[in-house]
Amino acid sequence: MMRSIPPTPPVALTIAATDPTGGGGLQGDVITLASMGCHPLSVVSAVCLRDTENVADLLPLSAPLLAKQARLLLEDVAVRAFKVGVLATPENVAATAEILSDYPGVPVVVESELGRLPSAALAGDRLISVHCELLLPLATVLVVAQAEAQRLAMVLAGDDELPDVDTAISRLCESGVGHVLLTGSATPGPQVVNVLYGKEGVIRTDPWSRLPERYLGAGNTLSAALTGALAHDMSIADAVGEAEEFTWQTLASAFRPGMGKSLPNRFFWLQAENADGAA
Repeated sequence: MMRSIPPTPPVALTIAATDPTGGGGLQGDVITLASMGCHPLSVVSAVCLRDTENVADLLPLSAPLLAKQARLLLEDVAVRAFKVGVLATPENVAATAEILSDYPGVPVVVESELGRLPSAALAGDRLISVHCELLLPLATVLVVAQAEAQRLAMVLAGDDELPDVDTAISRLCESGVGHVLLTGSATPGPQVVNVLYGKEGVIRTDPWSRLPERYLGAGNTLSAALTGALAHDMSIADAVGEAEEFTWQTLASAFRPGMGKSLPNRFFWLQAENADGAA
């Protein structure tokens, strides 16, 4: 009797800096993608030294090493979605953009978190400029907070003043970004309101009850879950809704393993199934 071969789960590739806590970064992407039913491939862009409270240092890998990691994987395995996190240097941004441009039919989720980098990494804003010029036009969805969206739009226009939010979104979409998922976690209020924009305007608006803890990896979970949903061939609007629901559940079930921030529980559903089974 021949043994049946199980179907291959959709494969997603993440390019990001490591996070030894598992709260965010490369490790957070891998956990989230696995929980979303994907097989994760991972390429290291930098080594992050941190605990559950603070980042101590960020040590970038060389662009040739990043590119070699990615090319070896992509020449071997068919990928259904890409996620891009912290790349740390202009050279790594350029190398990543060159790789992604070879796969125009594969969706790309860019988690823009330049504001969390050490200030030395942004000297002269060159990293931001290269990020805007080379990476953003390849993004199917840019996941970004309001303040960073305004900063990116300012650099895109070569202005000295931050634009308002509507102008910032327009500039980002005009730059080639397919969709912008504007996250509301940094905006005060009883709810976190996320808004998905396309070139035609607002596509969906989703308010979520604000949870009380401080979290490490909330944005990482959202963007990785979105990548996983796109790897399952969901539409962008439906994928955003699925990713937001998944993220809220991980935060509602978060745990605090150290003395710093709480970490998302990406396998909340497994614990719920075990509890139901025990009952």
